[in-house]
Amino acid sequence: MRVLVALIPLLLPLAAFAQDTDSKKVETPLTLPGAETFIYHDVAPEPMRLHVFKPKGWQATDRRPAYVHFFGGGFQRGVPSQAAGWAKQAAALGLVGVAPDYRVRDRHGTDGTACLADARAALRWLQDHAAELGIDPERIVVSGSSAGGLLALWTAITASPPGSDPAEAPRFKPAALVLMWPAADFTFFSPTQDRFGGHAAECSAPQHLDAKMPPSLLLHGDQDPTVPFEASVVLHRTLTASGNSCEFIPMPGCGHGTTLPEWKEKLPGLVKKFLAEQHLLPDPTPMSPIR
Repeated sequence: MRVLVALIPLLLPLAAFAQDTDSKKVETPLTLPGAETFIYHDVAPEPMRLHVFKPKGWQATDRRPAYVHFFGGGFQRGVPSQAAGWAKQAAALGLVGVAPDYRVRDRHGTDGTACLADARAALRWLQDHAAELGIDPERIVVSGSSAGGLLALWTAITASPPGSDPAEAPRFKPAALVLMWPAADFTFFSPTQDRFGGHAAECSAPQHLDAKMPPSLLLHGDQDPTVPFEASVVLHRTLTASGNSCEFIPMPGCGHGTTLPEWKEKLPGLVKKFLAEQHLLPDPTPMSPIR
């Protein structure tokens, strides 16, 4: 679809995006109820874990699709329990659901380059351990909201961003991407909002996309005060201009996230429909709203 909208000035103050720097110290959950936990990235100051939710009837001999969701938080805060809802929903649909942790400033004292390194290492670990997890390493969907949307995009880009080890790059691209109001394009942010140790331009996704990207579902509220809606307009245009499939669903009246009840209700169904269209939905069980 074509979205016609006047672009606003590129350098935005994004005060709302800056507010998360004041969040309090949060303890890292080492386990999540109902999940099996694995260390996927042995890094300082603590090893990074991911939490695997297995569907009913799972067997190690399965080759199921998997669904990985990265939480948001401005690259500075957030915990993997925020991704558990999507991982559980995926498991209810017959996929293996995964809620990874990754390093953030408030818990680990790191910048955004560590977030990207962890995301890429997480997908690589899942692919390397696909046989024991009962998943198909080439049928992993990667999803992310806000900052997590940038992480999802970088799991599909061949080049390694600053701070990432090429030896930890994913073996295969994700089978599909689900990008929820992604903080993906840092040409829309003021230089004072650089959260990548001076590497914001190199970590901005639209300027580094491969010619061939996975099919994508892109959602963004048109009243988002935190991550500009126009950034997703540009991302959609960039993806489709090179022949990639990107379904862009504007969310009228929504701010940053599903801030209107009707969108909170309909979003899981839209994700389910997209997965079905990509032949990545083994179980017809309906998706219920994320709470």
